[in-house]
Amino acid sequence: MFRPLALYIGLHYTRAKRRNHFVSFISLTSILGLALGVMVLITALSIWSGFEHTLRDRILGMTAHISLYGGPLQDWRSTAHPLATQPEIVGVAPFLWIEGMLIRSGKVQGALIDGILPEEEAKVSILAERMQQGRLSDLVPGQDGIILGYALAEALGAGLGDKLAAVVPHVRPERRGAILPVYRQLTVAGIFKMDMHEYDAKIALVHLEDALDAFGSTGGRSGLRLKIADVMAAPRVAQKVLRALPAGYRATDWTQQHVNFFRALASQKTMMSVILTLIIAVAAFNIVSMLFMVVKDKEADIAILKTLGFTPGGVMAIFVVQGTVIGLAGTLIGVLSGAWLASHIQTIAPTIEAILQTKLFPPDIYYLSELPSEVRWSDILGTGLIAFALSILATLYPSWRAARSQPAETLRHE
Repeated sequence: MFRPLALYIGLHYTRAKRRNHFVSFISLTSILGLALGVMVLITALSIWSGFEHTLRDRILGMTAHISLYGGPLQDWRSTAHPLATQPEIVGVAPFLWIEGMLIRSGKVQGALIDGILPEEEAKVSILAERMQQGRLSDLVPGQDGIILGYALAEALGAGLGDKLAAVVPHVRPERRGAILPVYRQLTVAGIFKMDMHEYDAKIALVHLEDALDAFGSTGGRSGLRLKIADVMAAPRVAQKVLRALPAGYRATDWTQQHVNFFRALASQKTMMSVILTLIIAVAAFNIVSMLFMVVKDKEADIAILKTLGFTPGGVMAIFVVQGTVIGLAGTLIGVLSGAWLASHIQTIAPTIEAILQTKLFPPDIYYLSELPSEVRWSDILGTGLIAFALSILATLYPSWRAARSQPAETLRHE
């Protein structure tokens, strides 16, 4: 039976200076180990949530929610007009993708040349907001301008006003489908930075009319980008769009293009959570060994309490209280330190990188060029509850063993 006296004694044992300093050391180790496990799990979950959220926003900011293929590109407005009137669709813009190479001063880089209409592109992507130099509207038809991703410009050593050559394969129907290279000299009109290496190192933008004039539409992919209000409704809206258009059109949405990637992210987050939870479990079960040592240290006290009429349940409650206090202390320290570290990781990471002279988050591997973090209270609450529950669970067996001790046998050896 849990009594106030059991609570008092349990708290007293927690505060008291023990004769066995090793037991005190194990208690401190249990608290610090639990706190460290909780802190690491909260920080890791926050970084992973920030990574997933940032990556999804940037992918969807650059990639169409729905891509529509089919129909002549020159008459795209006749297709786009009825689509733009649908309430789910908030923007429509044409595109022409051509794979090619960019050459400047002997440096060659592969690139995906994206022919766009600047005034329409702003309706479906965040490119206009991510311009580092120049503006999206600086792409003027007939001036052969090109806007480069930040990493692509660095690789080519190109800046505003510099000249470079674009080389793309071009299918010549008059030569029985022979593929011959087409060269075009272009002038750098701007540089954008998405802070996502996949885009910054591969994408180059030109005006749609210049792309059609220089390279034609053969050998590339053309169509319409659609931006919708609810990104999660993309599959349903894509099917609705197809039903409203003549036969011959096809549509893909972002869930089809990136579904495996986001599933992989979710699976990795789950596995990481399980692994780090095991670390918390190891730290929590240090409480088991600590309580066994306390029970051994307090055998005489337990025998006297039982002789005075203390029930086995009361004895068990003493050590449950002691283990719970240690678990609560470790959990609170871990939650507070984890929340603080996760909130400040973006300022701490550059300092660590400078000290270690290494990049913790290489952009060519992790897609992003900075360490994102998103503190979610659900992650903090879930981690804290798991750690605290494991701490309480760890107290039960040692407390039960203490309750089963025989007073006569113990006092005979004192």
